[in-house]
Amino acid sequence: MNKVIKRLCVFFIGVPLILFLVSFSYLNHFVIQLLIAIFSVLAGHEFYTMASEKGKPLFRRSLVLICIGLLQEICYLAILTKLNLEIIFWAYIFEILILLGFEALQAKSFEASFEKFTNSAFIILYCGFFITFISRITTLNEPSFMLTLFLIIVFMCDSGAWFFGVLFGKSTRGVLAASPNKSLVGFIGGIAASIASAIVVKLIFPDVFFLSYANLIIISLITSLSAIIGDLVESVIKRSLDCKDSGTLIPGRGGVLDSIDSLLAAAPVFYIAVQFLFK
Repeated sequence: MNKVIKRLCVFFIGVPLILFLVSFSYLNHFVIQLLIAIFSVLAGHEFYTMASEKGKPLFRRSLVLICIGLLQEICYLAILTKLNLEIIFWAYIFEILILLGFEALQAKSFEASFEKFTNSAFIILYCGFFITFISRITTLNEPSFMLTLFLIIVFMCDSGAWFFGVLFGKSTRGVLAASPNKSLVGFIGGIAASIASAIVVKLIFPDVFFLSYANLIIISLITSLSAIIGDLVESVIKRSLDCKDSGTLIPGRGGVLDSIDSLLAAAPVFYIAVQFLFK
């Protein structure tokens, strides 16, 4: 089974499955929250492995993964108990302070201390803090539909970019050194697919999606742009660490981090746009 067939299988089986699970809203989408927690830790594990194999100084793997997992658990508990979600930011700051204190108290030499701190803190930020914004989407009005809208925008952006890039983008590849196989036509196709899919969803459920068409298009545009940037950022990270894929867990896509990179960058943008710009 070649990579294209594997990728199509993941899209036509995995994506509908995830969208189906979104419909289970019990305890603020417990199933999705659990998946987010698992994916965040797996992504952190892959990132840690890539960095450590490259010889990057890091704190202990267990400490980094515990910090990542705790952020998602705190986020979910805050949602359940209706606490101020700023507590997640406070928790991240507290974890950073723990890392600083851990290094100051236990280190015997300090040549690699700064790199150890910055590398570990970035992994926690990227795989732990950013992903909490997917959980926070469940606090918006009509959470099931908003979460569905977010996932559709990102999934269609990713799939549209791949589809249009493969079919029509050969002559426009190499635009960005971060990912020379990606094409300008693919980027445009991904954005267009996101906007079109969002409009279709609103047409099907006009009474649920309270956003106007203009606001919906703006949200789809900036979310899909963020998803593309997220994909490119992970390409930069992998190139800097001399890795082709973050792992092998997801058929046709590589690792967990390869599969959620767009979600990580797009979730904060989508949440902020809906929460603060277009109420």
